Amino acid sequence: MIPLRRESLPEELTARLTARAERLSDRGGGARELWRDSRTIRRDLSIHLVAMAAGLSRCMYCGDSEGTSIDHFQPIALAPLRAFDWLNHLWACAFCNSNQKRDLYPMDRQGRALLIDPTAEEPADHLDLVLATGAYRPRTAKGRETIRIFGLDRPVLERGRAQAYVRCRSMLRDLAQLAAADERAEVAAVGHALTVQPFADVLYEMLRLRTAPRAVLVFGPEAVAGLNVLMGARSGERAPIDRR
Repeated sequence: MIPLRRESLPEELTARLTARAERLSDRGGGARELWRDSRTIRRDLSIHLVAMAAGLSRCMYCGDSEGTSIDHFQPIALAPLRAFDWLNHLWACAFCNSNQKRDLYPMDRQGRALLIDPTAEEPADHLDLVLATGAYRPRTAKGRETIRIFGLDRPVLERGRAQAYVRCRSMLRDLAQLAAADERAEVAAVGHALTVQPFADVLYEMLRLRTAPRAVLVFGPEAVAGLNVLMGARSGERAPIDRR
């Protein structure tokens, strides 16, 4: 799971959401039915959620499967008046939405959510990702419940993250070599491929740890150099190549 930036919606779409929310409030019920009947609004919201999602329309929870539907972070069953709240909408795959999360929404004794909203907080504050094994370890109660509710400890996801780590290291070494040879078109192509592959949380964690004291020892010098190239490309600057 990685942090995602929630953009503001166009005024016209915001106005339609507000009108639906007011209609829902006036009728005093039927939130699920009204949401189901709002096909055009769901279609337009999906466009903006896909644009926010990591990679190629990846699920905001597992990061592996393609997102297919809008999930209400706080379920309609618990908060019907938030059915048309843009801040309550996330892009999820069918498995995470229908098989894992469903209407589950654990809360602490103060009524605060015990699930990570990746558009509102830094998941790394609550989760540690062990790159070599692909396993998540909770740092907080919210992290523990997030792993449980979304099934982030499913063996298939752990194996996928572990393989993504191998793939990222290899591609980053290639990226460093291409940058050293000034192969700019190939640098752009490989850099783009890195950023759109599934399991964006693996690359995100490597980028987050690239300046750690043991990064060169753990990732290898060329992989760290590739991370610097990637960061330089994302910021519009030419990053230095570490030739150690």
